Amino acid sequence: MEARLNPFTNPVLGKVFKHIIAAGKVLEGSTLPASTQELVKLRASQINGCGFCTDMHFKDAVHAGESAERLNLVAAWREATVFTEAERAALELAEEATRIADAAGGVPDEVWANAAKHYDEDQLAALVGVITVINAFNRGNVMLQMPAGDYQPGQFG
Repeated sequence: MEARLNPFTNPVLGKVFKHIIAAGKVLEGSTLPASTQELVKLRASQINGCGFCTDMHFKDAVHAGESAERLNLVAAWREATVFTEAERAALELAEEATRIADAAGGVPDEVWANAAKHYDEDQLAALVGVITVINAFNRGNVMLQMPAGDYQPGQFG
């Protein structure tokens, strides 16, 4: 399978992706745990049907020491006992924000309040940033039909 358009060789799309990547780099230095960031990226990618990002964030999380058991259960986090209450709140926020068109009025206040119980303002800001960036990547990659399965951890720097 080949992508419809290669974001790594097309100068216009390359610039767009470069800016999205830069936004993502800002979040690496936040106090939001890296494991939470990867769980959120994986869940949004699953919801959006982005094989490229699902592959990438599963492999990056494993490479960073995350267990395959927890990653396998991300899609069923509500029933899984392996996530902390904070991680559950982050996953709920990620789902609601990713499925924003499904709920009139956007993310419910209760979902935001639950996340705010577990994360300070800067961590909430980082969580919003992570969800925003991964959704942008997911939508671009799905539109381009980016092939999945060949990603290697650290491949993009």
